[in-house]
Amino acid sequence: MPSSAGPSIDTITEGGRVTQVGEGQEAEEIAPQVMTFGAPTAGEVLAERYELVEHINNDSAGRLVWRGVDVILRRPVAVVLRYPGGDSATEMLQGAVAASRVIHPNLVGVYDAIDEAERAYVVREWVDGQSLRELTANGPLDPARATTIGNAVASALAAVHATEMVHGNVHPGTVMISDDGRVVLADARTDGADSQQSDVRAIGGILYYALTGHWPHAEAPLRGATAGHGRAAIPDAVRDAGNALAAPRQIRAGVPAYLDDLTMDLLDAEIEPPSSDVLAAELARLDVPADEQFLDNGGPLRFTADTAEEPSPLAAAGGRKVAIGIAGLLVVALVGLLIGISTLGGDDSPQTNPVAAPSSNAPVDEATPAAVTAGPLKISAARIIDPQGDRTEVRDADKVFDGDEDKGWETQTYRGRANFGNLKQGMGVWVDLGGERTVKSVQVVLSARGASAQLYAGATDRPSSSSGDAQLFADYRKTAIGQPFEEHEGTKMTFNGFNADQKYRYLLFWITELPSNDGGYKLGVQEITVQGS
Repeated sequence: MPSSAGPSIDTITEGGRVTQVGEGQEAEEIAPQVMTFGAPTAGEVLAERYELVEHINNDSAGRLVWRGVDVILRRPVAVVLRYPGGDSATEMLQGAVAASRVIHPNLVGVYDAIDEAERAYVVREWVDGQSLRELTANGPLDPARATTIGNAVASALAAVHATEMVHGNVHPGTVMISDDGRVVLADARTDGADSQQSDVRAIGGILYYALTGHWPHAEAPLRGATAGHGRAAIPDAVRDAGNALAAPRQIRAGVPAYLDDLTMDLLDAEIEPPSSDVLAAELARLDVPADEQFLDNGGPLRFTADTAEEPSPLAAAGGRKVAIGIAGLLVVALVGLLIGISTLGGDDSPQTNPVAAPSSNAPVDEATPAAVTAGPLKISAARIIDPQGDRTEVRDADKVFDGDEDKGWETQTYRGRANFGNLKQGMGVWVDLGGERTVKSVQVVLSARGASAQLYAGATDRPSSSSGDAQLFADYRKTAIGQPFEEHEGTKMTFNGFNADQKYRYLLFWITELPSNDGGYKLGVQEITVQGS
């Protein structure tokens, strides 16, 4: 199904076929298209690149939604067209351009935005999966999955808010779950009427909906939750005689008290919500396997800054409730720490240190072990990482460590710009050393001068799929090795910034700029060698 940061698009499945529906509405509520004269037909190629394959539907603003294919990169895309273009399409195009600048695994990708005067269109990522509204059609989600979805949405909003932007359209129709489990926030609509605070409050609505199957914003709707913006065909929340919103724990059993409290706090207009990054950190703390945390359904513990336990991220941000399960875990950890200190510090107990450390009290005549000489390390496997590609450039990864610099892996030729034609954030070569090793340096031999790249390290091995690649890159980029090479003039790059006290198994050579090649931009990675012990 298509998804984007342009007009809000949701999906429903009819007869095994994915059907696009505008902004979470049912199909019969869709407004007629703005203009039909000159409407495109299947097989037409826009901008000499995007072939239209199938008209999916019109969204609620009258824009045509098509499934298409990028004939250059051979990847599926969604194309949203508006008639006419020009001034009437300015907001749509500006929103798409702004959204394209934010790259995050939990945000859909926006690839292109074009105004041809008589029509304008946005080209974006095609996501196969379900919206949150579809996912709850057979009943509410378990607390663990609801927390995972809330965490992903909060993380996506944190990336948006870090650029001073606002999403403005968070509801069950714009939260999508791909077939391989990736949670994606789609269809940003920033028109000046929204705020980052309203985005964060909307996460409370997402949690409430996931936990109950009901939408809580009929009485005090958030932007993007009113009729025509995602609320249609979504059951209203349960309310008491005084029209007060019922808490998730009052609607169904098994909702942990702390998750219930957090959800209701976010929906409470009298409580100032935390920032999106603080909320993402809190939900990440709660996002653990059900058998480790969600079985504890005890009463809530209020947020306070003067509690004896380590406060949650929300405590520092002014929140007032925290999970008793979290507090219990912290108490256990504190007690364990005290016991460990007592045990290690006892006069009758041998003191051990699992990490070798230099001692200033060592006898001067004590022999110092000789340093282990670094040598070449064997690479056991390699894979091409292409989060925003169509998997056509992932072959020949084994040639980057075959010992032959005349053979290697190479990108295809990109046109227009050195940053992969402005089509993707980058590509990389992931290598596995077969086990944890002490790494001294990494040398990469390239096919040409002028490339820009960075080396990252990580601890996980993700599946070889586009969504797995996106998550791997997001995880790995937190650990950069040395300084990035910008417009490097040589054909060899050497990375030396490894921590001598740390062991590494997985490395990622990430390319951001390609050198010019026969009127385009292209690069080959001929050989990667790793020195260490």
